[in-house]
Amino acid sequence: MDDDLDKQDIVTGQRRRDLFEVCVFLSLIVPSMVFSFFGSGNGSPSFTIVALSVIIRELALTGLILFFLWRNGEPLASIGWTFDGLKKEAALGVGLFIPVLICDSLVVEAFQKLGLSPHMSRLPQFLTAKGPPEVLLACLLVTIVAVTEETIFRGYMMLRFNSLTANVAVSVLMSSAVFSLGHGYEGAARIAAIGVLGIILASVYDWRKSLIAPVVIHFLVDFFLLVLMPLVRVR
Repeated sequence: MDDDLDKQDIVTGQRRRDLFEVCVFLSLIVPSMVFSFFGSGNGSPSFTIVALSVIIRELALTGLILFFLWRNGEPLASIGWTFDGLKKEAALGVGLFIPVLICDSLVVEAFQKLGLSPHMSRLPQFLTAKGPPEVLLACLLVTIVAVTEETIFRGYMMLRFNSLTANVAVSVLMSSAVFSLGHGYEGAARIAAIGVLGIILASVYDWRKSLIAPVVIHFLVDFFLLVLMPLVRVR
């Protein structure tokens, strides 16, 4: 009986710890995401400033996650950073890229037909790289963002939401909803589509128990939209 009570106390303590961590983490990321709904216009900062600020923010948030894991004695594998079958997982990510990209376009179109405001026809100036130095910076940006955002939204947040709700489907939806908040400048249809993309990435992660495939998909989608498409338009 005492053992059961001790186990219950441990579980309760872990849930309180997880709830505290999630509240701290959301208090850091949600306000800046909400500001993205107003992040457009002629007074926007340069691509270099935006890219560097995003890189610093993402690395800092990932560092906080690593601190939480270290403090709690949790291995990196608990948030999906396992390299077993690395080549297979990476190949799966490459193979899923085109279907995911097509699905993303169809979802945006469907949401627009439902009456949601259309997504932007082209990237805002603060996300458009110009010239070789900024293109190289854009490549660095999409690489870091793919790794850090999958670590944050799929690995860490799904781990914590699943601990708090004991429901994988709810943790998928909650992490995807938070993930979509940072794209307010792209219009309602695109925000909704980003949420669906988050659900797809979370489902792949839950299926594979590894972040490798979601990171590869995330990188290829962002590389296509932020690097390749602007270069094609310039030419």
